[in-house]
Parts: sequence; structure tokens; C-alpha cells
Amino acid sequence: MMENETLRGFISHLKTLVEMERKAEIEAMRAEMRRLSGREREKVGRAVLGLNGKVVGEELGYFLVRYGREREIETEISVGDLVVVSKRDPLKSDLVGTVTEKGKRFLTVALETVPEWALKGVRLDLYANDITFKRWLENLDNLREGGRRALEFYLGLREPEGSEEVPFEPFDRSLNASQRRAISKALGSPDFFLVHGPFGTGKTRTLVELIRQEVERGNKVLATAESNVAVDNLVERLVDSGVGVVRVGHPSRVSRGLHETTLAYLITQHELYGELRELYATAQSLKEKRDTFTKPAPRYRRGLSDREILRLASKGVGTRGVPARLIREMAEWIKLNEGVRKAFDDAMKLEERIAREIIGEADVVLTTNSSAALDVVDYADYDVAVIDEATQATIPSVLIPINRAKRFVLGGDHRQLPPTILSEKARELSKTLFEGLIERHPGKSEMLEIQYRMNERLMEFPSKEFYGGRVRADGSVRGITLADLGVEEPPEGPSSEVLKPDNVLVFVDTSRRDDRFERRRYGSESRENPLEAKLVEEIVNGLLGLGVDPGWIGVITPYDDQRELIRSLLPEEVEVKTVDGYQGREKEVIVLSLVRSNGKGELGFLKDLRRLNVSLTRAKRKLIVVGDSSTLVAHPTYKRLVEFVREKEVIVDAGELGV
Repeated sequence: MMENETLRGFISHLKTLVEMERKAEIEAMRAEMRRLSGREREKVGRAVLGLNGKVVGEELGYFLVRYGREREIETEISVGDLVVVSKRDPLKSDLVGTVTEKGKRFLTVALETVPEWALKGVRLDLYANDITFKRWLENLDNLREGGRRALEFYLGLREPEGSEEVPFEPFDRSLNASQRRAISKALGSPDFFLVHGPFGTGKTRTLVELIRQEVERGNKVLATAESNVAVDNLVERLVDSGVGVVRVGHPSRVSRGLHETTLAYLITQHELYGELRELYATAQSLKEKRDTFTKPAPRYRRGLSDREILRLASKGVGTRGVPARLIREMAEWIKLNEGVRKAFDDAMKLEERIAREIIGEADVVLTTNSSAALDVVDYADYDVAVIDEATQATIPSVLIPINRAKRFVLGGDHRQLPPTILSEKARELSKTLFEGLIERHPGKSEMLEIQYRMNERLMEFPSKEFYGGRVRADGSVRGITLADLGVEEPPEGPSSEVLKPDNVLVFVDTSRRDDRFERRRYGSESRENPLEAKLVEEIVNGLLGLGVDPGWIGVITPYDDQRELIRSLLPEEVEVKTVDGYQGREKEVIVLSLVRSNGKGELGFLKDLRRLNVSLTRAKRKLIVVGDSSTLVAHPTYKRLVEFVREKEVIVDAGELGV
């Protein structure tokens, strides 16, 4: 009984946290709309200005409005996002729609109503997407055995069974011993297993082999990840393996080359598709015919019910000041509308039947965690859920696929960034199921130990600091440098030590400069550091001068304001992002600006060491860190980093650089 109450209490606590986060997300959007002009929001990709709209169709009770302009549209807004349509001030508008299509110069939006004003000279603003939160909450309200069991393991209310090693014949011959061990144990886990994949260790590749092995054993797999990009990555690797895959999700969110794996495409290839098309065509032509008659809107029907209108029409009379001609028109509309409803209904039923068949026959159904909540995913029973990026997903998110399957395997790395949570009060949501399970049941996990990304000198510090020294470099990357890519030696000069291809790890220390300090912009919570920004500019220009391709360089900084400042100094082709924007990605060269420099040794959120871990593990051939050692050494990990570079690699005094 106690156990049940603990579980119930935890579920209701999760729901409270989700509600708080939902509110915080909406509030953050509104605050940004207040703070930034339309122009500035367009610049950061969250608004599109100067649009004219035209109604291009109707679908399931929504009007489809195509908003376009002459100038190309570059925006973060994508299909499935909610947008606010407004004249000038999005905060004063409550016209919210969903983006259904995205082109070079237009966005199509589904709206319930289309007021006259909403078609000329409007802007679209990205709005907080409620759908995800609704799905989380609905799933928490409807937890099945699978979902409840996962929470019981997490809360320590139930002990898992052991994981046996199961022998298997790998499809991918080049898997290393730790990858094979992880797969073997995952196959032999009756309840759950965790694949712990540090940077560059081939976690997704391991999960793909596991999926193929599960299918080989006759099991049906639900494979998910938090982002569409990660799901596409799984699909891409499975598509040529002879395994039957179906990708569920909005086709326009799926990368172009994979469209033929989508459920939407597979429906068009089904033998019953001709019949389905005819039903939709019938519904459409009935609808067009219906719309030539007067719709019985309240102002015309004057309180008359459909039945009364049909009765009066059969007698050919009018009533209550409604003329007989209008009664006849409305009666025709009502009769035809019945036909439209029936045709659409038949079409939907047939489409469901086709989808059930496709999902039923697939070996692997792939989708995002959130879309695993769709009814169509539920048309089949799954033996196992395999979830990639599990350490970037909240508990309510991963519970959706887990709830649909008999057992589950999570792949992730709890030493890298957790899910981003905006609400201070809902901070707890950033603790993931993976993290809780690996702490409580370490025996149910296997760590991948060989990394295929970076030079071993770049790997040494993060391996020691975050993974007990267990991560090693594969022979193929052990000694890689920029010289292998044809990058020249720099001419002798103050910055040559920083730029030399052989100096793979360089720390540019600003501690002896009087102008080294960070600052805060008026009204901003973020930080910037003008000296570090200038040094980054100098370093990047130096690299470009040696023949480094701009696409090989990534600039990382933990603070938004510093990112903006650096962005304004560098060529467009060089990518500048915060740490969060680099999770799961890599570049040949990374330049990292740590920003914090003050007399008090204050490090703010640099103290989240997962951020440091991600920052240090994105570079393949060269990493240049710019920072103030006198501030950083206030923290033991940063102190060890500075000492490590001083002892084994290269420290350059920023005072000697001509900036």
C-alpha cells in the first residue's frame, strides 16, 4: 500500500513540475516578445515580419493560410510549431495557429478562424508549444504497467532482475569489445538496461546494432529519441539494413532523403490507397457543392434546428421571417453536409485501417519521444523500447515510449548536459530517468570505452576528470592534427604558439591583463567579456589565414551575450553557439571563451561541470581555451584543468598577444 502511495505521490509531483515548466515557457516567450522588437526577434529566428496571407484550403475544420513575402524567410520556426499571428504586437493577439508547411518564401498555418485583418501586413511569432506538455501530462495520467514499473525501479520500490550476457553474431563487424558487451547485456535484460556512451564512443551505432539484434530475435522495436534529428539519424542507419522501418511524425520534420520511410508516404504506396483517394475526392466535391448553398449560420436560422429546417423545406414554406427560398438553401446545405461528414468519416476509418496494417507489419517503429504518444503508434505491441539521447529527455518525456513496451534500453551520458528547464521551481525535471537508474542500479549499465572523435591529448583530461580515466582513443584518431588536413605552420610571431597544428590543446590566459574583466549589459542576466571576444576574433582570423576552412571551426561560449558579441566580429561561415547548441556535435577546431573574470572568483553556471565536459569534448584536432586562470582556479576542476595544460600542453599569456 505504501509503495502505491509513494508512486502516486511522485506522479502527481511530476505533473506539478510539468505545469510549472509549461507556464515558465509561455512566460519566457511573452517576456521576449516584450523585450525585443519585431526586427530583433526575426534576427534570432523567432519571428517573421512583413507577410501577406491567402487561404489555400481547409483541412479537418481548419483553414490553411499561406503566409508569404518576396524576401527569403530564414527562421527557426518549423512545421508543428505554434505561432501567434498579429499586426504589430503579438502580445495583443490571441490568434494562434500551427505551422503545417514551410517553404523558402512562405509558411502555411492552420487556423480555426481567419479574421479579415489577418491576411495583410502581418507577422508570425513562435509561441510556446503546448502539445508536448499536454502529451507528457496525458501519459502520466494513463501510465500502464511498463511506465509504472520504470518509476518503481527509479524510486527504489522494486528491484530489477540481473542482466545476463547473451551471445550474438554482430552485423556490424567493427564493433569494439565494450560495445559488444553493452549489446550482449541489453539483450539479456528482462526489464531494462542502460548504455552509457561518453563523447564520441559510438552510442548510436551501438543502439542500431542492438535494434537489429532484437529484430533478428523476432522482437518488435519502438525506437525513439528526444529530437527529430536524432530519430532521423537512427532511421538513416537502419534503412539499408533490411529491417522493416516506419518513421512516424510530420513528413516536413523528417529530413528529405528519408521521406520514403514515413508513414504518410507508405500509406500512399498501399494497395487500398486508390480507394482512400476516391473517398477524399468524393468528400471534397460534396464539400464544394455544399458550399454553393447558404450555410445555416445563427443569423439565418433564427433559432431553428436542423430538423425544423428540413421539415419546413419539404413543405416549401418559410417561418419567423425566414423566407422559403432561404429555408430551401439551408436544407440543401444540411443534406449535403451529412454526405460530407460521412465521406470524411469513411476516409478516416480506411486511413486508420491502412496505418494499422503498416505499423503492424513493421519491425521497427521510429518517432520522437513526444510523438510516441500518437494513437497510430499504439496500433501495435512492442517487445522493447530503445531510446537514444535519454539523458536529454525529462522523465515525463521518456515515459511515453517506455509506457508502450515490455522492456526498455536507454542510451545516453549523464555526465553531459541534462534537459534544459526554464522554471527555477521545476529544476528537478532536469534529473533524468537514466541518471536516477544508473546511480541506483549501476550493475544494469555498461560504459562504452573507445572514442572515435578526437586526438588522445584532447581526450585525456575529460576522461580522467569525468570518466575515471576509462575512455581511450581509437588508433584511427589517436594522433590526428590539423596538419593532416593540409594546414600550414604559422609564421613566427606572438600568436604562433596558439596556432601551430601540433599544439592541440592551448590555454590563452588573460590573468595578467588589466582589461580582462567580464561585464553585464544593462537589464541582462547574461555576461560578456570584450577582451576574450577580441582574442577569439584574432585567433579565428589567424586560423583562417593558415588555410583552415571556416566550416571546420566552432566557437563555444556558455553565455548568450558573449555569443552575440563574438558573432558580430566573425565571418558568417564560422559557427558561434552556446554550449547547449553543441551537444552531440563536433568540429575539427573549437575555440572556447569561458567569459568569467572577476576579483571574487565567481564562476556562476560554469560550475555545472557537465557544461565544461561538453565544451572540452567537441574538438577533433585542436582546442583553444580562452580564460582568466586567476578567476578559474577558485574551482578545483578548473584548477586541475589549468595545471594539466601547464604541465602537459601549452599555456600562452594573453599579454603577449597584440590585441
